[in-house]
Amino acid sequence: MTPTEELDLEVQRILQNRKYREMDIPESTVRDILEKALEETGKMKDARKQAKRKLHNIVAAYLGDPDYGKESNAISALFAGQPSPGQEKEYCRSILSTHASSRERLPYMDRFYPAIFSITGIPRVVQDLACALHPFSIPWMQLPVDIHYHAYDIHQPRVDLINQYFQARGLQPLAENRDVLIHPPDLICDVAFLFKELHRMEKRERGCSRQLCQQLHCRWLVVTLPATSLTGEHDLRTYHRQMVLDTVKGFPWKLVEAEVGNEMIFCLELHSETTVHNRIPML
Repeated sequence: MTPTEELDLEVQRILQNRKYREMDIPESTVRDILEKALEETGKMKDARKQAKRKLHNIVAAYLGDPDYGKESNAISALFAGQPSPGQEKEYCRSILSTHASSRERLPYMDRFYPAIFSITGIPRVVQDLACALHPFSIPWMQLPVDIHYHAYDIHQPRVDLINQYFQARGLQPLAENRDVLIHPPDLICDVAFLFKELHRMEKRERGCSRQLCQQLHCRWLVVTLPATSLTGEHDLRTYHRQMVLDTVKGFPWKLVEAEVGNEMIFCLELHSETTVHNRIPML
């Protein structure tokens, strides 16, 4: 068996693992992680172990997931009529509570988005990078009714549910199954979100977030990181702030910091308003 054939076989073995098969994650993600692990270790056995550890962190099933079939039925039932804003928020709050990262944010949602948009302005085109369940926070964002909200995640059932929700509330189904580190979006937008992901991306490949920033075509990139650990026992402010500073070191990007609840917010102005808006196509 040639090295290429061995790599192909190993990629398929990982993809057929029940844990990953049900998530329908992109083959390109598994291949990228395995190839880089093999370059580092030199042995397929060691590369396999390293790749599985990194996939566990990327997929983050330990953070929680809803029952996607049940939630699909719930969305259909909710929007069969004309739900009030309060009813929609109640439903979205319930689904956000199934994921540890978004559940942490629930107590301060009403303060979180005003803090961001007071810096970036209200966007017309949004990218939600490695979004998880965050698009279900839209009812708190006070975005324009004609917002173009692009969301990217590697978990296909999650992408399908987000698109169902988008369509139910009258938005275009712009969620995609995409690994943004391998295929960064080339869309021009006002604001891109990268919420509580930069530290996990850096565990996958050190320096990858710096490269991603360079490849994005947004005016503002909003990065958030937890101020403390999930248990609240460890203060992470110094460590996570330095991670962001290392990411932007040497670039002429404006950085505005804020903190709301347990979340550190870093607003990076990657491009000027004039540059971005002159390039935004008619959608």
